Amino acid sequence: MTLLYDSLLPAHGRFDYLPITKRPDYTWPNGARLAVYLGFNLEHFAFGEGMGAAIGPVSPEPDVLNYAWREYGNRVGAWRCLDLFDSLGLPSSAIVNTALYDHCPELVAACVARGDELVGHGHTNAERQGTLSEAGERRLLGLCRDRMQTHSGVAPSGWLSPWISESPLTPDLLTETGYHYTLNWCHDDQPLPMRTRNGKLLWSVPYPQELNDIPAIVARRMDASAFAQMIVDNFDEMQLQARTQPLVMGVALHPYIVGQPYRLRHLRRALEHLAAARDRGEIWFATPGEICRHTQSALSAEVDTLWQSAVTR
Repeated sequence: MTLLYDSLLPAHGRFDYLPITKRPDYTWPNGARLAVYLGFNLEHFAFGEGMGAAIGPVSPEPDVLNYAWREYGNRVGAWRCLDLFDSLGLPSSAIVNTALYDHCPELVAACVARGDELVGHGHTNAERQGTLSEAGERRLLGLCRDRMQTHSGVAPSGWLSPWISESPLTPDLLTETGYHYTLNWCHDDQPLPMRTRNGKLLWSVPYPQELNDIPAIVARRMDASAFAQMIVDNFDEMQLQARTQPLVMGVALHPYIVGQPYRLRHLRRALEHLAAARDRGEIWFATPGEICRHTQSALSAEVDTLWQSAVTR
């Protein structure tokens, strides 16, 4: 590749640079400045093939060790987490592989019964979305949306790609198949609109890649106590920052990781800290769909500026 230093670098064209210090101001419901949500990832994996997080060295298939570790989340860990959420009165966004409707439909039904938001998350995390053709990706998005509507009675408005894998057309295809927001982009602390080829806005709601148990615990080998303290520290600091801008804090959880008993005990401490702030009326505990809808309403007059204009330097 020849580098031309007098030329612009390749860009995605989905949004312009806009520093957080130059944004319109608004508040969340009840005057809150910080919105918080739980991204509860419920996933199913093919046995004997495909991708998946690993607790130990990957073995020739069938990789029983890593498959069984992930399956613990659906059989045990997720139910322990839901009990914890119930005890604190916390909503969650269930980020769902549609393969769960075949494997353990009771788990999705339990989230629906709690009133949790369902977010599309592909059919399985054993595959990457970004490897599909345009037609294949459109079919995946449509089938997931239709299946969630059929089995759970609600079509998802949001999407998180398995492994955050996108094709160059994913934002376009999301709006064309009925989705309103994406959790794929971790570039900001506020929801912001993205351009698509059909002129429709796709909203990007912040989804954490730092406050996330896979990169923190699996990749960086952080222990459960440190991960819980990271949630508390991140929350306390964002409360201070939110005095000058409305902010969103997501916590990404996978039940085969945080649903392990010794980790759940530490997660309980962190979530109790957040619930106490909720009870004091200091934050808005919500779902990403609620956050997206509120932002759309709050920024209705400024959205063209946010979408079309770059900051004048």
